[in-house]
Amino acid sequence: MFEAPNILFAVAGVAVFVAAVLPKLLRNMPFSMPMVFLGSGMAAFALIPTLPDPDPLAHGDFVLHLSEICVIVSLMGAGLALDRPLGRRGWSTTWRLLGIAMPLCILLLTLLGLWFLGLGLGAALLVASGLAPTDPVLASEVQVGEPADDDEGTDREDEVRFGLTSEAGLNDGLAFPFVYLAIAISIAGSDPAAWFPEWFGLDVLWRLAVGLLAGFLTGKLLARLFFSARTESLRLSNHSEGFVALAATFLAYGLTEMVEGYGFIAVFVCAVTIRTAERTHGYHRVLHSYVEQLERLMTVVILVLLGGAIARGLLSGMGMAEVLVALAFLLLVRPLAGWLSLLRGKTGPRERIALSFFGIRGIGSLYYLSYALGKGSFAGQAEWLWGFVGLVVALSIVIHGATTSPLMNRLDRLREKKARQVSGDEGLAPNTPV
Repeated sequence: MFEAPNILFAVAGVAVFVAAVLPKLLRNMPFSMPMVFLGSGMAAFALIPTLPDPDPLAHGDFVLHLSEICVIVSLMGAGLALDRPLGRRGWSTTWRLLGIAMPLCILLLTLLGLWFLGLGLGAALLVASGLAPTDPVLASEVQVGEPADDDEGTDREDEVRFGLTSEAGLNDGLAFPFVYLAIAISIAGSDPAAWFPEWFGLDVLWRLAVGLLAGFLTGKLLARLFFSARTESLRLSNHSEGFVALAATFLAYGLTEMVEGYGFIAVFVCAVTIRTAERTHGYHRVLHSYVEQLERLMTVVILVLLGGAIARGLLSGMGMAEVLVALAFLLLVRPLAGWLSLLRGKTGPRERIALSFFGIRGIGSLYYLSYALGKGSFAGQAEWLWGFVGLVVALSIVIHGATTSPLMNRLDRLREKKARQVSGDEGLAPNTPV
């Protein structure tokens, strides 16, 4: 019978199968997997009226926890994928994007919200802080691949993919203090005396410090268990159990959140710490492979539901002003902030353009919004906020999805060509600035 549960099972089966083969089919095409599933969700929910309404306002808790799990799984994958050792100079692109580009994006989008969208300070800051981070989920197509199991891994990490991966791994957690600030302003008002001491002491200093420390200690403990346990049955690297990556993700996140730290930061730091131990061990690839498959599956579910919400009227309250501000943020604000942050860095002009342009918005923004709406006081604005964030995420999926493969493929060809000219051989040198 053509009943909703049966239809959902059939659609889910097709979606999972397509998710397995689609990345390879679209590798050299101006399309991306998120574009396909967003469009599929829109079509399915528009053509099949018996499907339940995926309204994020009506299912706030479900959206919150589904997006939360997807983000932390993605953060674990991003941390495990990075071959480059943590350091001030090696990660200089990351520090510039985090320390300059993200705060600039938050500031400029807050001003756009105040001046052009007529928002109050709390709502404008919430939109800006929720949309500022580069998404670790939907940005996967411009991130580094699987971990290398030899000493040449660092040389294979080009600056664009490394910069976007490491930025996405950290800025989701680093945007949280601004989200908490938006929540505090929505409750207590704009007078700093009403919220600054608690916000700065708890939401900035304490939560950041706990996130970093808990992530590091958890990573150290798990790395010792994985690679150095005295009992062979506990030395998990010998058993190739990939699902242990999920245990590490939940453990780091849960323990950190229990003591009021930033779990997003803890998960990424935990992953990087595990990666640092026995850096060339093949077990990292096993862990990353499992996380990547789970992340892809959850991304499919969220994008289909987001497409369904759009088909059922999520963007009905959006007008020309919202569209213009969304496009300005994606095409002007982030690229400009990224470009300014990378000036005098070690990247070439084309790499700076790519790093600045591919500030992809996505699942993290959906999480931040659902979290803030449950904690703050944004009376009467929830529907508009969901519409605007959904608009920006959908535009990012389309704009960045259509340009990812052509631009990254061209950048790779130019880098390879320049490397051959410099070295006089056929070897690929991804770190050569272009």
